[in-house]
Amino acid sequence: MKFDRILFISTILISLFGILMIYSSSSIWAEYKFNDSYHFIKYQSFFLLMGIILMIMTSRIDYHIYYKYSNLLLIGSIILLILVLIPGIGSIRNGSRSWFGIGSFGIQPSEAAKISLIIFTSKYLSRSDNQIKSFWTGLCPILLISFFIFGLIMLQPDLGTGFIILMSIFSILFISGASMRFFKIGGIFGIVGIICLIIIAPYRMDRITSFINPWKDPLGTGFQMIQSLYAIGPGGLLGLGYGNSIQKHFYLPEPQTDFIFSIISEEFGVMGSILVVSLFCIIFYRGIKISLNTNESFSKYLSFGMTFQIIFQALLNLMVVVGLIPVTGVTLPFLSYGGSSLLVSMTSIGIILNISRNNS
Repeated sequence: MKFDRILFISTILISLFGILMIYSSSSIWAEYKFNDSYHFIKYQSFFLLMGIILMIMTSRIDYHIYYKYSNLLLIGSIILLILVLIPGIGSIRNGSRSWFGIGSFGIQPSEAAKISLIIFTSKYLSRSDNQIKSFWTGLCPILLISFFIFGLIMLQPDLGTGFIILMSIFSILFISGASMRFFKIGGIFGIVGIICLIIIAPYRMDRITSFINPWKDPLGTGFQMIQSLYAIGPGGLLGLGYGNSIQKHFYLPEPQTDFIFSIISEEFGVMGSILVVSLFCIIFYRGIKISLNTNESFSKYLSFGMTFQIIFQALLNLMVVVGLIPVTGVTLPFLSYGGSSLLVSMTSIGIILNISRNNS
């Protein structure tokens, strides 16, 4: 395989479309809050430029360097996850202490943990292929590290990001040949764990009840879901037209973030939704193809894990927006406003591109 131009172009296209939609969805809110309709688009354009540079750079850096420094990358991520929990160092946004505030910018260390843990897991499994069938000597060490990081993220709290990280690791373990018995038992413990997390945090139960019947509290916990469906419904086949969304006029809260797909559906209709889903499908297909075409275990796990993480996060977001699962607070990769998420997604694509370049 040569450098995967289709993956590169698809990533650029969906990111540029995200810039257009962030401006459309945020201009009214930005004008009201900051007296500058371009407030969000200026920051996101800066991060997109940085993301493209990072993607090109990582596509040219031999991915084997991550194998060499995987331990340091993981330790660095853990240190950042601990530091962000300390008052005065980490800042609180939307109820979670998951940010480092640097002026007007915010950086989420949990986003860096997504990449570092996949790199570490890929290295670990590539060196332990013959032990993966054993729980204690094969799976247990990586599970302990994964759940430790999950625990740090839950202290913020950020269940959505923590869940994405765990599912990404489990997906890599699955393709590595881990016993199906482990996944059956893990599924049972996972259900019990989710129930416990809901019990200790009542707001999560509110999300469950609002998902089942958002009209029970239409001005409270069910408000965001109802307004999202109000945005999607009128879109029809071709939508209301770019910039003509009604729900962005202070009905759907901060539509440039988690619910940006609602505005896409409202302004571009079914055809716009198909375009977005198609681009994600292309990214998924190319990423999996790159993973299948490499004979090296480390690169196979690494490319698969990063591809799966991006697509699984996108799937979670889309399912929330259309009302298939409760609100998780997960952004839509490449499209939602947020510098940390965009930089990590672009970096992941860059690493996948380098794997395709080096396994031609």
